[in-house]
Amino acid sequence: MSGFVGDPMSHSAVDDFVSGVNSFVVGVRPQEIIQTPLSQVFEVLERRYGEAIRIAVSPAAVDLERPIGELPGEVTSPRASELDSSWMRRTNMVGINVRTVGTYGGVVKYALSLPSVVDSVHLLPIWEPGVVESLYGMASWNLNTEFFSQEWLELVPHLDNVGKQLRALSNVLHVMGKSVGMDVIPHTDRFSEMALGSPDLFEWMRLEGGHIADHSDSVVETVEQTIFEWLARSGAALSGDEVPSTSKQLYEMSESERLRRLFGNPADLPGRTNRRVDLLIHLKQAGLEPVPATMGVPFRGIEVDPDPTHSVVDGHGLTWPDYLISRPGHMSRVFSPLARYKLYEALNANTDWEIDFTAARAHVFDYVCAHYTETRHVGNFDFMRGDMSHVQMRPGGVPDVVDEYYDVLAAVKTHIQQSARVPWFGYFAETFLPARDVFGFGEELDHLDASLADATLGDLQSTVVGDYEYLRRFRRYLDDLQHRKCAPAFSIGTADKDDPRFDEFYRGGNEVRLFTALLIPDMPSYVGLGFEIRDVHDSPATNEHYTKLFVFKEAGATNVYPSKARSGDDYVWGENERLFDKVTAIRGYAEQALAEIGQSTTRWLVPPDATTLRGTAVWTQAAEPDAGPTHVFAANYDLESDSGYFGIPGLPAQWKLEFDFTTADDIDDRDRVLTSNGFFHRLENLGPGEGRAYRIGTH
Repeated sequence: MSGFVGDPMSHSAVDDFVSGVNSFVVGVRPQEIIQTPLSQVFEVLERRYGEAIRIAVSPAAVDLERPIGELPGEVTSPRASELDSSWMRRTNMVGINVRTVGTYGGVVKYALSLPSVVDSVHLLPIWEPGVVESLYGMASWNLNTEFFSQEWLELVPHLDNVGKQLRALSNVLHVMGKSVGMDVIPHTDRFSEMALGSPDLFEWMRLEGGHIADHSDSVVETVEQTIFEWLARSGAALSGDEVPSTSKQLYEMSESERLRRLFGNPADLPGRTNRRVDLLIHLKQAGLEPVPATMGVPFRGIEVDPDPTHSVVDGHGLTWPDYLISRPGHMSRVFSPLARYKLYEALNANTDWEIDFTAARAHVFDYVCAHYTETRHVGNFDFMRGDMSHVQMRPGGVPDVVDEYYDVLAAVKTHIQQSARVPWFGYFAETFLPARDVFGFGEELDHLDASLADATLGDLQSTVVGDYEYLRRFRRYLDDLQHRKCAPAFSIGTADKDDPRFDEFYRGGNEVRLFTALLIPDMPSYVGLGFEIRDVHDSPATNEHYTKLFVFKEAGATNVYPSKARSGDDYVWGENERLFDKVTAIRGYAEQALAEIGQSTTRWLVPPDATTLRGTAVWTQAAEPDAGPTHVFAANYDLESDSGYFGIPGLPAQWKLEFDFTTADDIDDRDRVLTSNGFFHRLENLGPGEGRAYRIGTH
C-alpha cells in the first residue's frame, strides 16, 4: 500500500502500527478511521499481520457449518490456551454498539484505534430488535441485518450474509489479539417470534376491561389454541406448506418448521414482520399478552397502570398501557416491552404470582442454552456479557443447595464451556453492586459467585471522580477483589450511562479514571466506545451525541418514547481533542508499563480513602519470586485541589522513584525524583485529577 494520501491517517502513524512500534494507529480520531475505506483498512491490517488477515476472512474460516475446532489456527481465540475463565479478572474491555459505527465493517475500522491493552471487545446485542427497535428487545434469533456491510461484501464477495460477516469480524479481532464477547439476554420483546412461536417458554395473561383478568398457568393453553386458529385462518406463510390439523400437531413440530409456517422465510424480514404484527393484533384483540418482565422487589404481582396518560394507542388502534408492581418496593420496575423466559413453575397455578424454585423448567433452560450456544458458534465468541444479571428472584437469596438450574446465565456459560469444549469461555455480569438487600436477596456478590460470573460491571461509572460515592465504591471493590471469585470492574463509561442524565459524571476526572483503570492489572475494566473523545456537556446535547440513544431506533413525530428519539441516523462523535490526546498518551504509556507488570499483583501503599478525608492513592506491585516491583503509581482524585505534600510509606529507603509519566501537562522539578527521608518517600504535589507514574531505581 502506498499510504493514506489525502487521508487523515498520517504515513508515520500507519507505519508505526505496521512495524509494531505501536499496537494501534496513534493520533487518528475514531471518526476519521470510520470514514476510511475498508479496503485501505485491510491493506494496513495485512501489512501488520500478514497472511493471517486473509485467512481470517477466507471461505474456510467463515464456513458456519464447520466446527470451531477445525478452523484455521490463525483465527483461534487468544484465550484458547487458558484452562478456565479466570482471565476475565484482568481484562480491559470496550463495549461497542454496532449502530454507532454502522456495520461490522465499521467495527473492524474502529479496532484500529484500540491499543492492545484493550484486549476484549463486547458487542452489544446482534439480533433482530423489536419494539422501538431496541437492541435489548430481541424479536427473533435471526441476526440483525442492519449490521451487514455492503462495503465488506464488495471487498470480499463470499461474505454474502450477516452471519459470515460476524464470524469474519470475530476472526479479525482474534488475529489482532482481542477476545470477543456477545450479550446473553434472559428476555425477549414481548411479542417476539420466540414468544409467539413457543408460548410455553413464557408466562401469559388475559386482559379484560383494562384489568388483568387471568394470569394462571392455563392461559398459555388458550394462547396456543388462539395462535393455531389464526394460522388456520391465515394459511401458512409460504405456499406449499401445509397447516397442521390441530394445535397439538403445530407445537409438536420443530421450532424452525413452526416458525416457517407462522412467519415465513427467515431471509424475508418484511414478510415475517407483517405476519408477526397480524398475529400480535389477533392476540391483543383476544386480550392475550405475555407477562412483562420486572425488576426489583417483589418482582411478582403486576397490574395495569390506571393512568390513561400512560397508555399509547398505536396505528392499529391497539392500546398499550404501562404496568405497575402491585405492591412496589424501592427498586420495583416493569419493563413493559419485554418478556422474561418462564424458567420455573408457579405455585398454586400462579394465583398469587409465586414461583416454585424447586421446579425448574428444564426444557426452557435447554432452549435458551442451545440458542446462545449456536450464536457463540457463529460468532466464534470468547465470553458473554450477561444482561440484567442483577435480577435474582429468590427472596431468600442463594439457597443452601445451588444446582444447575440456579441461574439461567450460569447455565448458558456452563453449557457453552462443556458442549463447545471451551473452558476459557467467560461471563461478565451486568450488575451494579448496591448495598445489601437493595434488590431484595442479600449480597449481590453472593449471587454472582453462585451464578459463576467471572467479573461484574459495578457502578464506578455512575459517580463523579473523587466524591464520596466514588471513593467509597472504589475501596469496597478493591476489598471484594481480594476475596471474591467474581471480580468487580473499574468501569469508566458504559452505553447505559451515556445519555444526558449522566453528563455530570464525565465533566472532569476522565484522565485519572482511565489511568487508574489500566494500571491496576489485576482488576478488570470496562469502557464504552466514544469515551476517548467525548465532549464535555454542561447542558444536554442532542440525542445523536449519546451512544445510549443508539440502543433504540426512535425517530420522528410518531415515536413511542420521545426522550429516546433521534432525528439523524449517524452517531455524532465528540470533538474533545484535549481528552483524546490525553487518552492516547495514557493508553500508550499503559502498554509500555503493562509489558512489565501485566501479570503482577497490586500492592496498595496509600489505598483509596472511603471517608474522603484524603483524595490521593498510591500503589505498586507485590514482590514476585523472580522479580520485584518496577513502578509506583499515584493518583489525586480530588478534581478541585492539589494534594499538597504527602508521604508514600512502605518502600525501602534505598529506593528512588524516577518520574516516568503524568496525565497533567507537566510536573514540578522537585517531584521528578523522590527519595526517602528514612520514614517515607516524600511527594510534594499531585495536581487536581492527576495520575502519575514513577519507575523504581536505587541509589
